[in-house]
Amino acid sequence: MDRLDHQLRFVAEAGRLKAVLRQTVLTGPGLDRPENSAEHSWHLAVMALVLAEHAPPGTDLGRVTGMVLIHDLVEIDAGDLFAYADQELQERQEIAERAAAERIFALLPAEQGSVLRHLWEEFMARQSPEAKFARALDRLQPMLENLSAGGGTWTRHGVTADKVLAKVALIEDGSHSLGNLARAVVRQAVAAGFLAPAPA
Repeated sequence: MDRLDHQLRFVAEAGRLKAVLRQTVLTGPGLDRPENSAEHSWHLAVMALVLAEHAPPGTDLGRVTGMVLIHDLVEIDAGDLFAYADQELQERQEIAERAAAERIFALLPAEQGSVLRHLWEEFMARQSPEAKFARALDRLQPMLENLSAGGGTWTRHGVTADKVLAKVALIEDGSHSLGNLARAVVRQAVAAGFLAPAPA
């Protein structure tokens, strides 16, 4: 196979992300259905573009956009895992995602696959400003959807405010202003009865 054939195989495989359903429920005219992982990735790319001024100074927004567009490709094989799943399930998911990364990025020509695999690894490690900002967006987007859906997965799974606030720390690490927004979302959700307060 030539280079273009490999690239087209990867593009076709990436399209399968449209079939991976997430816990997040979309609401609005014609919606009221689960979000798929491709929609989630696209929404994060839009957020990266619009919320760029909230990234740390000097952040390479091109890298951020690349990360959010590919970060969930591994779910083609591994599926989506609820953000509040227990530690054992999270560890199993990580193993499944790494195996998926090996297979999916290998569909590309070797040097191109290596570049995208390293971008995915950078997102997972969350050590660069770009990865921290990308991960902040990844955590913020479902919170905004849950607020819009009147509680969404928080209500359905009985998630309490303290569990959501534990995720907010990751958002703050990537963007102080978006961390403040996330805390405001939690307060608003608790006040509206969409999110249960932390146990006494």
